[in-house]
Amino acid sequence: MGLLFQNDFHDGFGSWALGYIPYGGADFGEVRAVALAVGDGDDGAFYAAWVAAGDRLADEAEVALARGHRASARALFLRAANFYAAAYHPLYGVPVDPRLIAAFRKQIAAFDKALALSEPEIRPLRIPFGDASMPAYLLPARGRADETRPLLILNNGYDATITDLYFASAVAATERGYHCLIFDGPGQGAMLYEQGIPLRPDWETVINTVVDFAVTWPIVDPARIALSGWSLGGYLAPRGASGEPRIAALIADPALPSMADPFRGLAIRFGASNEAAANLGELDQTVLERLEQFIDGDRRMRWSIKQRAFWVHGVDNLRDYLRQAEFYTMRGRLDRIRCPTLLTQAENDRLATAAPAFFDGLTCPKTLLRFTAAEGAGDHCEMMNRSLLNQRVLDWLDEVFPA
Repeated sequence: MGLLFQNDFHDGFGSWALGYIPYGGADFGEVRAVALAVGDGDDGAFYAAWVAAGDRLADEAEVALARGHRASARALFLRAANFYAAAYHPLYGVPVDPRLIAAFRKQIAAFDKALALSEPEIRPLRIPFGDASMPAYLLPARGRADETRPLLILNNGYDATITDLYFASAVAATERGYHCLIFDGPGQGAMLYEQGIPLRPDWETVINTVVDFAVTWPIVDPARIALSGWSLGGYLAPRGASGEPRIAALIADPALPSMADPFRGLAIRFGASNEAAANLGELDQTVLERLEQFIDGDRRMRWSIKQRAFWVHGVDNLRDYLRQAEFYTMRGRLDRIRCPTLLTQAENDRLATAAPAFFDGLTCPKTLLRFTAAEGAGDHCEMMNRSLLNQRVLDWLDEVFPA
């Protein structure tokens, strides 16, 4: 039994919505009602319960809008977007499940309707990127939409999408006087789901393009552009900043210096030598098979690697995934980060264990913030206490970018 959902696997996704309660993404009773509707059901029941709740909210939003209640309609559309987004993560993988696409399109439609009711109106944007384009929104600082202000660029990770960035950080930042640019890049959101474009390790090419786009807006102060990445964004954002000198402040939540390193200990556990584990893509087949059996034996890990990572990286086997993972490293690049940098480390987050080593390797002005279970912020990305995370991060950023 998880926090709310009977199935721990489902609870890992379903409890996300609780973290967005302070920012208009849900109310507790609504999330609990979804959990009760799922009961001991399977992934299909999980999906159906979230979508049904999203439909109810979206329908109520339409009624409110028709009656002239714009504020109510906006709030309802936002919650609907979040509920649709919560529905489909267990369905990840190739071939892409049509239910995932259907819920994602409802999610974005509801989000766009909500932002269109903002004051001032916020419209969806596209950032050209090679032969494709990245979806984006420029969210103005509350009450200061026409002022030239600092910009906070928010960068996703492996499986969150653009609407998660809104609830997780953008609402808090805009209330503190920052313009925010949220986007999904290669391997994320619409670029993965609908364009089939995989993740790439050279994230500086993405951030270069995003910053080029951002500085064309007169309301953006080009000397005060911050970049923040959460989850796998704790690698992507530092990698981007290491090749983009216009980034004047960097946040990594948590700091992730390598995608491959967490697998090296497993490879050694299953028979690889230290030397062999240094190049995971060339592991002995016997070791690789043992590692694959281990992954298959744990539902969460199987989802993380075989359903999610294979799809996100555009591969179909473990060896090719591990070869790809070796390219996602900050080795030899930490000294290229010159701006003030904030790293986070949550007490119970296994992905954050490398944060102190990452911190030690930086040569720029740097800060390491630790979050604990006693504060309700000890898990990955401080998901159950985003209010505390945002307060501390934005306090730090206020000091880096004084008014």
